[in-house]
Amino acid sequence: MSKVSVLVVDDASFIRDLIKNCLRNYFPGIRIEDAVNGRKAQTLLTRESFDLVLCDWEMPEMSGLELLSWCREQDQLKTLPFIMVTSRGDKENVIQAIQAGVSDFVSKPFTNEQLLSKVKKAFTKAGLLDSVMASAPTRMNSAFGNDSLNALTGGKAQVVTPAPAAPAPRPVPVPAPALTSRGQGQLRLPSGTQACVIKALSLKEALLVVRRGEVLPQVLDSAVLDLEQGESAEVARLNGYLHAIVAYEPKPDSAWLQLTFRFVDQDADKMNYLSRLIAHGTAQKHFVPGA
Repeated sequence: MSKVSVLVVDDASFIRDLIKNCLRNYFPGIRIEDAVNGRKAQTLLTRESFDLVLCDWEMPEMSGLELLSWCREQDQLKTLPFIMVTSRGDKENVIQAIQAGVSDFVSKPFTNEQLLSKVKKAFTKAGLLDSVMASAPTRMNSAFGNDSLNALTGGKAQVVTPAPAAPAPRPVPVPAPALTSRGQGQLRLPSGTQACVIKALSLKEALLVVRRGEVLPQVLDSAVLDLEQGESAEVARLNGYLHAIVAYEPKPDSAWLQLTFRFVDQDADKMNYLSRLIAHGTAQKHFVPGA
């Protein structure tokens, strides 16, 4: 019997690797191909056979919605399971995708369990779950808190023993950041959604401050940063991951965390939006240009 084949489509290599490694860890015998945008995926779909497509929405050249619409116009692809993996979760976009013939959604950011749940559901509907599960391990390698790190390392991340800590300097009081509309966004993490203050912003990354919660974010967690600009309330959904996390205050019980959020999108429209946001925020002194 031929291997079950999955096509992963996303312009961000970090997201593609995250999905591919998650699927390979759980379904060792699966065949996976990837594409950087809808146009490349279209080429692969015309010459190869796939059992499932996992596709981003916002991509250069051809979006996920355009690829989905094209698939439903092809006789051999009309019933192909097509899951949209996207940060666009508002009602209008969901209706658009349903009307175009989407099979299911996975919202960014996602955990391994959330992604696998939707994939197994699609395989079940297609009658493929038994064949792909035959080669699966008896338990899933996702017991670690950091799904992004676990997926990228196959659950074999090296454990580093920290060196003895030097005596901590005397804490210096740090004023809490003001959570106002100026320089503020919304950070969507696997553990939940948090308001954040944007301290610095560049085309590569954003320096954010968030209130510390019961569940601490982790380095390499995938996330989505929602930014709003101007009177038109234009919103950009920027995909990325947490590159660094430090206490905002110089004490172990700091009520605030400073996060370095690194962007992974390659979409020209998002980069143009980000450029305008940097210019606008700098002029209004909402944040420091460059992170």
